[in-house]
Amino acid sequence: MQPSFNKNKAILSLLPLLTFVAIFLGSGLYLQSQGVDYAFYQLPAPVAILPAIILAFILNKTSINQSVETFIKGVGNNNIITMCLIYLLAGAFSAVAGATGGVDAVVNAGLSIIPPSLLLPGLFLIAAVISTAMGTSMGTIGAIGPIAYAVSVKTGIDPALMAGTIVSGAMFGDNLSIISDTTIAATRTQGCEMKDKFKENLKIAIPAAIVTIALLLYLTPAAQVVETKDYDILLVLPYAFILVLAVMGFNVFVVLLSGIGFAALMGFTGSYEGASFVKDIYKGFTDMQEI
Repeated sequence: MQPSFNKNKAILSLLPLLTFVAIFLGSGLYLQSQGVDYAFYQLPAPVAILPAIILAFILNKTSINQSVETFIKGVGNNNIITMCLIYLLAGAFSAVAGATGGVDAVVNAGLSIIPPSLLLPGLFLIAAVISTAMGTSMGTIGAIGPIAYAVSVKTGIDPALMAGTIVSGAMFGDNLSIISDTTIAATRTQGCEMKDKFKENLKIAIPAAIVTIALLLYLTPAAQVVETKDYDILLVLPYAFILVLAVMGFNVFVVLLSGIGFAALMGFTGSYEGASFVKDIYKGFTDMQEI
């Protein structure tokens, strides 16, 4: 009788999670079927989870005060708070490095080095480098997308093929990034080092990247020269800086705080201003709010 009781209890304990998934995915799928743009963004996840939390309180079968205390202990868990702080700093670094012109500098530096015959593989690698350094595939796609589209129009490359190249590179880099939200969550909950997760992911991601690059080599059209804008090589350095520190095994807080300061320092060599620096840090924080 005891195993059956435990099984029923385990099923009940999953109901809040299943409720959240049903509400969030259900609303997204319904709105998508109605042709609503950005259907899965219409109902914010923090709102969708509220009924699930209420259900968990009901199933807990203790006093409301005890349930609230348990809930707050969960929210204040060491791993949760640490992840939140890392998320905020990762958002701040991405915002500051992007605002100083780092993304444009990396793209133009890469395009100036890549031979025209290797344009698609080169853009794949550029997207991978930026995504690895920024920790966001969507942010990388948003930043490089307009530039890549302009290149596709100039060279006659199919925009769909160009989009696939950028998305593939961005996903590859996000998979390896030490400041990606998934990496932060995985390493903190499993108690492993970020550099170790990076090394393990390389074993999985590199073979896929090699196959992708080989396909892009075959699909790259006849060589055409791509015009590049002027860039400041110093603005590329912050991305390399945090990658090197992370792989060397420095504490992630040290890596991100140093990266934010270094990105700002490189920006100050140009037209970046101190007032913008403070606002960009806060923008980076707010960008991570939903996570």
